[in-house]
Amino acid sequence: MNPQPSKLNSNGPLTPEDQQKLIIEVREAINKHKSIEKMKENSPNEFSRYCSDASIARYLRARNWNIKKTVKMFEASLIWRMSYKPEEILWEHVAAEGETGKIYRSSCKDKNGRVVLVLRPRFQNSKSTRAQVKHLVYCMENAILNLPCDQEQMIWLIDFQGFNLSHVSIKSTKETAFILQEQYPERLGLAILYNPPKFFEPFYKVVKPFLEPKTANKVKFVYSDDPNTKTIMENLFCMEELESAFGGKHEEHFDIKKYAEKMKEDDAKRTVLYGRESCSEPSSNTNPAPNPYHDNEEATDINAVKEVDEEEISMETRKTNDG
Repeated sequence: MNPQPSKLNSNGPLTPEDQQKLIIEVREAINKHKSIEKMKENSPNEFSRYCSDASIARYLRARNWNIKKTVKMFEASLIWRMSYKPEEILWEHVAAEGETGKIYRSSCKDKNGRVVLVLRPRFQNSKSTRAQVKHLVYCMENAILNLPCDQEQMIWLIDFQGFNLSHVSIKSTKETAFILQEQYPERLGLAILYNPPKFFEPFYKVVKPFLEPKTANKVKFVYSDDPNTKTIMENLFCMEELESAFGGKHEEHFDIKKYAEKMKEDDAKRTVLYGRESCSEPSSNTNPAPNPYHDNEEATDINAVKEVDEEEISMETRKTNDG
């Protein structure tokens, strides 16, 4: 039941043929696991769709093509999907969280056609980590639904205007990192932190250990008064389409009524596309699944990272401001 790490072409980059062999190995190993029998029986279409070559390849890349680690990660993700049922979350289930526009899918895409999620922490309107995570999962599923066929990743644009530390918490940040890395591996292309204030830096130092190196490398700090910023954004976006809040020329404003209608249309499209008969009913279990990696020292364990309280962050912030 525990596949051995593959030794295919270990002296260099894997060939497409080698990659395909590893994908097949993972699929065969997963099919032998009794833990996902329920999903195979009750949701065969969902299981088949989620076990596509492209999906398995993302998990393999996230675990550096290590078969054993990939199978463990993939199995845990399938169990999470069986429990959490992200494909059944509708806009009406998260509308209260989304009404302020704290996370929304932009009308703008990058030059590669990747979907853009805009995040504005200052519009945080909830203290419930459970509700925040459910809304995030909905936004991730919606972004994936709207990706073009030749793209697997999305861009996060995080607007820090008006930000203060009351808008975020260690707990919600840990859960966000866990969901993004463990349930949606290789879905993030870049996370652009636009104009983060100086006091955000100590907070980021606290939360960075929750990020795997691959994810951390995708986080870019961008400042409007930095001469290099314009080049960075121009390389990524058509400036005529990019929101003015990020240095572009498009005056896009979040309209909750229009956005809600767009999300409802997407929900209907998803129901038809995935053949979901039960999407009208909320998921009975909306708590994030527990982290399955307690015995894997090399994987990120959000429960094993040292807890840091808000007072410590405040102390770090004062040091930054005084220094």
